[in-house]
Amino acid sequence: MRRGRWAALALGLLRLCLAQANFAPHFFDNGVGSTNGNMALFSLPEDTPVGSHVYTLNGTDPEGDPISYHISFDPSARSVFSVDPTFGNITLVEELDREREDEIEAIISISDGLNLVAEKVVILVTDANDEAPRFIQEPYVALVPEDIPAGSSIFKVHAVDRDTGSGGSVTYLLQNLHSPFAVDRHSGVLRLQAGATLDYERSRTHYVTVVAKDGGGRLHGADVVFSATTTVTVNVEDVQDTAPVFVGTPYYGYVYEDTLPGSEVLKVVAMDGDRGKPNRILYSLANGSDGAFEINETSGAISITQSPAQLQREVYELHVQVTEMSPVGSPAAQATVPVTIRIVDLNNHPPTFYGESGPQNRFELSMNEHPPQGEILRGLKITVNDSDQGANAKFNLQLVGPRGIFRVVPQTVLNEAQVTIIVENSAAIDFEKSKVLTFKLLAVEVNTPEKFSSTADVVIQLLDTNDNVPKFDSLYYVARIPENAPGGSSVVAVTAVDPDTGPWGEVKYSIYGTGADLFLIHPSTGLIYTQPWASLDAEATARYNFYVKAEDMEGKYSVAEVFITLLDVNDHPPQFGKSVQKKTMVLGTPVKIEAIDEDAEEPNNLVDYSITHAEPANVFDINAHTGEIWLKNSIRSLDALHNITPGRDCIWSLEVQAKDRGSPSFSTTALLKIDITDAEVRRLRYMKKSDFPGTTKPVRKPKFKPKKPHSSQSLFLHPHYEIALFNLSNMNLYSRVFQGEAQAS
Repeated sequence: MRRGRWAALALGLLRLCLAQANFAPHFFDNGVGSTNGNMALFSLPEDTPVGSHVYTLNGTDPEGDPISYHISFDPSARSVFSVDPTFGNITLVEELDREREDEIEAIISISDGLNLVAEKVVILVTDANDEAPRFIQEPYVALVPEDIPAGSSIFKVHAVDRDTGSGGSVTYLLQNLHSPFAVDRHSGVLRLQAGATLDYERSRTHYVTVVAKDGGGRLHGADVVFSATTTVTVNVEDVQDTAPVFVGTPYYGYVYEDTLPGSEVLKVVAMDGDRGKPNRILYSLANGSDGAFEINETSGAISITQSPAQLQREVYELHVQVTEMSPVGSPAAQATVPVTIRIVDLNNHPPTFYGESGPQNRFELSMNEHPPQGEILRGLKITVNDSDQGANAKFNLQLVGPRGIFRVVPQTVLNEAQVTIIVENSAAIDFEKSKVLTFKLLAVEVNTPEKFSSTADVVIQLLDTNDNVPKFDSLYYVARIPENAPGGSSVVAVTAVDPDTGPWGEVKYSIYGTGADLFLIHPSTGLIYTQPWASLDAEATARYNFYVKAEDMEGKYSVAEVFITLLDVNDHPPQFGKSVQKKTMVLGTPVKIEAIDEDAEEPNNLVDYSITHAEPANVFDINAHTGEIWLKNSIRSLDALHNITPGRDCIWSLEVQAKDRGSPSFSTTALLKIDITDAEVRRLRYMKKSDFPGTTKPVRKPKFKPKKPHSSQSLFLHPHYEIALFNLSNMNLYSRVFQGEAQAS
């Protein structure tokens, strides 16, 4: 029991000794410029991006135990950094700003689990060029007298840049290089440039833009320069340096015959050229009035002092002087201006038109239409007068009405003139367009404010002349009449009009040309009709063409063309070449008949064909339009044809009709005999002697007399060939006859 107690005591003492022997960890001190260790003398640029790895805490434990790292800040300060407890990597977690906080205090610590070592460190924040210059004590306003000497200082601007070094140095310049001002680049003093002046009357305010620029520096790895601008408002102060100025020059005044003494003629207005602090103005007459006029010294109103009838001159040239009075009452700058006053007649008479017997406002004249160009209307005796004098008696003359027909001379009159009207456009003076032309003569004063005027009517009655040619209402006339129209039938009426009046407007008609022989025209009405003896035939001549002339009493005429077409009448029946016709038909090939209708036009000359009689009736067909005849489709051989005929003949007689399509319709019939054969028989029938080889002697006619063929056979003898053809019911027997003997082959 005692041994166990001693063993426990010994073990506790051992543990105590071991604990007392555990040494604390410590940081490495790697000196200035190192990025690992205990952050001694560590500095960081203010433009370092948040999230950057900026330092590594580094230390060791003597016993080699695992160590961990920590960083902390004063509770009232920002936690700018964070640390990886295992590896000691320090990361920037808050944005830096040297101008707000140029150093950061932190407590870094290292621990081996038993021992904790802490150190207080100060991290310096170094400057980056991240601040722009800033003007202080704005706005900038300067009041400068306009007579300030060139080169004088006007104002001083000041800008500060919180950066250090070159980034915090500020220089100044002007944005407008053509300004009358200049700025000292270092001090910011604004001066009036050498040779420049200020003028209140030209420009009362100048706006000067000053630029403040720093010296540049690095920001986020790049060279940057920041600048700022401000505006200095320079107000120019007026000083007394400008003479008085007259307003509303030149000055003219007028005195009329009814102007009373003491009446104001006109007013002169002047003002101090220095508008900022103007002086009082006084008016006076320097010379030229001869006692006839006076001026109010404060208002500048000029008045007449005498009756206009007493004035000796028509024009007075006055000189008005104005004088500035300084604030103390002494005369200052002066100026003079000429004033012209005219003594004029009172404009109380408008222009007036006169005829031979006195004032007149209507003038009438009769004349032929289309007078020569430039002709004067001598039947008009017109005078115009204005009883006023001088400029009041000057007026313009013009014609008001249809333009370009006449012109009036003179166009400008002083006091009085004879009025002449001249023809300008002869073609427009046309009786047929207008029998009466009406104008107004207008006289209007030129240089008077009243612009008095008067008018007079000019009425011209036009007389007609034979100036027009009869004119047809159409250049050509087209007519159609039936060919069986009797003599004296009306064809077409033509119309021509002559717009002239009286006998000059009467029209006489006539016709001429190669086609006019069968026609007549009424000389007054223009009705065209056929000659009484005329017999028209569309088949002989279907169209006629000739000319019709319309002529007035002086031989002026015009021509139109007439086209007459005869309408065909169905007066010809169709005609066959022969009343009895013979045709040979080869099996499978049609024969054709043809009839001619001599009518001139369709449908009168169109022919339709038909078979009116045939025995038997069911053997042939006919094309109604072409006249082609063929066997019905059921008959394809001579045997089939023989079977349907009583006498087993091959010659048929048909009655064929040709009928036209006119109204009423005509028709003609003909007898057609058709000899029907087939191709082989037709070939043998037309063979010549030379077609039989070996024959040298002439062939003689047989001595026997042919008998009438039986019903089962048919015999054909061609007059030029001596060949016997026997066609039995189901076979063909061909016989050649030489020297009267029949040899069968």
